[in-house]
Amino acid sequence: MDVRSRNHVTVTGPVGGPVVMLAHGFGCDQNMWRLVVPVLEKDFRVVLFDHVGSGNSDPSAWTRDRYSSLDGYVDDVLELRRELALGPVTFVGHSVSAMMGVLAAAREPEAFAGLVLLAPSPCFVDDPDTGYRGGFSAEDIDELLESLDANYLGWSGAMAPVIMGNPERPELGQELTNSFCRTDPEIARVFARVTFLSDNRRDLARVSVPTLVAQCSRDAIAPPEVGAFVQARIPGSRLVTLNATGHCPQLAAPEETAAAIAAFVSARG
Repeated sequence: MDVRSRNHVTVTGPVGGPVVMLAHGFGCDQNMWRLVVPVLEKDFRVVLFDHVGSGNSDPSAWTRDRYSSLDGYVDDVLELRRELALGPVTFVGHSVSAMMGVLAAAREPEAFAGLVLLAPSPCFVDDPDTGYRGGFSAEDIDELLESLDANYLGWSGAMAPVIMGNPERPELGQELTNSFCRTDPEIARVFARVTFLSDNRRDLARVSVPTLVAQCSRDAIAPPEVGAFVQARIPGSRLVTLNATGHCPQLAAPEETAAAIAAFVSARG
């Protein structure tokens, strides 16, 4: 299967410019980056894609076996880079895609000029035994997934505004709700478990490429302690706290988000 059609790849920006690959999170698609792209494409070659099962990806490519863990998505990212002959890329992963970037860079570090982990979380579940705070108790996650299973559209309408934050801008929450509702419920149920039940804390130390951890000042999904945890465990990484609030700064504060990405890529030469 052609990876361009499988993942609905779009490429913009100057040929020969540093390559920036933007990866969206759960329930979203590449359209989430639309306000960031006009800034980045002035200086960088920007690669956008939809994860299989999301957006305009090829629905026939999705199988439960392949995409019931992050490994299937990581395989796709590495295939995309190879098949598109991109050379080393800066991979910008939002939310769950941040951990896809971590795993991909750990597996093939030579494929990456750097990582930008935007609102990352290596584990959403609190771990009282180690003192790790992921933001949710195990019971919280169980209830979240049970609610999603019972009524996905209702869950989307309730959860999307919480994830987005910025209640004074309800149009943002509505956009995320609409994005969630466009996702096939069966696929969403599987992807939600991948997102909320994965634990990649031990994988962080395997990252050897330059890394920027970009967290939001207030985020109900990935609290500040999580960003600090990620930065502390990725050798040589840098942490920036955006003024943006909520879990989707590429929509809530696109200029600030684009500027952070651009500064990191430019510093890599």
